[in-house]
Amino acid sequence: MKQEIKPATGRLGVLVVGVGGAVATTMIVGTLASRKGLAKPIGSITQLATMRMENNEEKLIKDVVPLTNLEDIVFGGWDIFPDNAYEAAMYAEVLKEKDLNGVKEELEAIKPMPAAFDHNWAKRLNGTHVKKAATRWEMVEQLRQDIRDFKAANNCERVVVLWAASTEIYIPLSDEHMSLAALEKAMKENNTEVISPSMCYAYAAIAEDAPFVMGAPNLCVDTPAMWEFSKQKNVPISGKDFKSGQTLMKTVLAPMFKTRMLGVNGWFSTNILGNRDGEVLDDPDNFKTKEVSKLSVIDTIFEPEKFPDLYGDVYHKVRINYYPPRKDNKEAWDNIDIFGWMGYPMEIKVNFLCRDSILAAPIALDLVLFSDLAMRAGMCGIQTWLSFFCKSPMHDFEHQPEHDLFTQWRMVKQTLRNMIGEKEPDYLA
Repeated sequence: MKQEIKPATGRLGVLVVGVGGAVATTMIVGTLASRKGLAKPIGSITQLATMRMENNEEKLIKDVVPLTNLEDIVFGGWDIFPDNAYEAAMYAEVLKEKDLNGVKEELEAIKPMPAAFDHNWAKRLNGTHVKKAATRWEMVEQLRQDIRDFKAANNCERVVVLWAASTEIYIPLSDEHMSLAALEKAMKENNTEVISPSMCYAYAAIAEDAPFVMGAPNLCVDTPAMWEFSKQKNVPISGKDFKSGQTLMKTVLAPMFKTRMLGVNGWFSTNILGNRDGEVLDDPDNFKTKEVSKLSVIDTIFEPEKFPDLYGDVYHKVRINYYPPRKDNKEAWDNIDIFGWMGYPMEIKVNFLCRDSILAAPIALDLVLFSDLAMRAGMCGIQTWLSFFCKSPMHDFEHQPEHDLFTQWRMVKQTLRNMIGEKEPDYLA
């Protein structure tokens, strides 16, 4: 059934939590440079990918569904440091100064609003540009006002809120997260043990009819309370944790082993990373959140309960090491012990020298544009079809997450085809 999709008229405000961070500034610079013709949006599905139609004609995705044009995006957001986007991008040292200078004026105009921040949730960060709020509920109200003010000041028709800030400490689901009423009560009672700053951003976004994207592995919107709220407000939510480097490789390699019915004994993964994300993850409480996200990937792909002879006893270890000299240039190592015919062992070693923010920036942009599209198409709640972009895809208690990159890509295309009333082409015709 073809969906009624409201046109992408007017301006789209993109409010980024952590707007001065490496991922956010890299995304913003690349978007501004692309619309000035100074760079190409390489890595972006919304800008470059194609899709085959029922008649076997291949078209750019952006020509098939009414995505917001890059020219109509206005960037803003919050950060715990007061630097404008140009100063922040210089500090991040992801992009060369000559690339920043091409859009310097626009970057200098992007000044962060004070962030909703709690040092206990990211102990390695000492923010100076933060809100003062007596309770979490007051924090939410201030964020809601920020969204309204930004929308009015920049003449935006719509807003999407994107979390591109650091990973918060790990917390399990608790009673306060199980219903909207319980969540609101905990916010008003200022229960700072179970209500994170990211939950305040998510609640404020949903309350202001803005889709919310969780780019870190924080619990945040991955709760029944937030699912209930997003459905009540008819707002899409998506996440979590940008699937950029090592985990992206896992979601390609693991399906290959399973498709070929090759067994796996062990998978050891380690990284060195020197940016602010690496510094935050150097704290065991914050790393635990990331570890849970990274470890969840291969189990659901391998289905060990279905194939115990092949995957019933996989030893999976993940490590992240903070190493300042590398800055944003992460290095990831994987050692995979596999076995084949008659149980004979083999090894695969992967050494990925990646640029964390270069890989994450187009993901962030795509999640924003697809979330806005979903909102205009009347979709709400968990956007399962956006699992393609996430390490730890959101799912409710009735469903298992899908981690296989190729299945996820098919889900993206199937959703887009449904939106425009197209069918999958017959590849045997």
